[in-house]
Amino acid sequence: MTLAVGLTAPEFALPVVPREAPIRLSDFQGEKPVVILFFPLAFSSVCTAEMCYMAENYAAWEAVNAQVIGISVDSPYVNVKFAEEVKAPFPIASDFNKDVSAAYEALADEMGGLKGVTKRVAYVIDRSGTIVYAWEGENPGVMPDFSAIMEAVEQAD
Repeated sequence: MTLAVGLTAPEFALPVVPREAPIRLSDFQGEKPVVILFFPLAFSSVCTAEMCYMAENYAAWEAVNAQVIGISVDSPYVNVKFAEEVKAPFPIASDFNKDVSAAYEALADEMGGLKGVTKRVAYVIDRSGTIVYAWEGENPGVMPDFSAIMEAVEQAD
């Protein structure tokens, strides 16, 4: 179950590029809504399709002033290569230690025999840091409803 709409989103600091400054949720507070997309595993088919969709449609997210952040439990080294592969113009952060995934209630007990990966979860955080949209995929093979996410961003901005 995801964090409830109306709660303050937990702050985080996660690496995007190894040995560089982490990305923080607070970097965008007061500036723009943030779309956070937790995905199970880089390079898996549905995760690749989800991040490719976001990359290919990034102009639409920029048009509504949204900051997109992908998050997986893969290492930052893997995520750098994954971001290159999907041509992501947005950060794909590593929650290798799983602290942020746990704080956002995005960790799966088990998925396909693997423990410690995230569920497919989407959040929209408004400029004040409040969760205004939360979605959790029952089936990891199903992508989020991007239209619903876009609508939440438009209402949040």
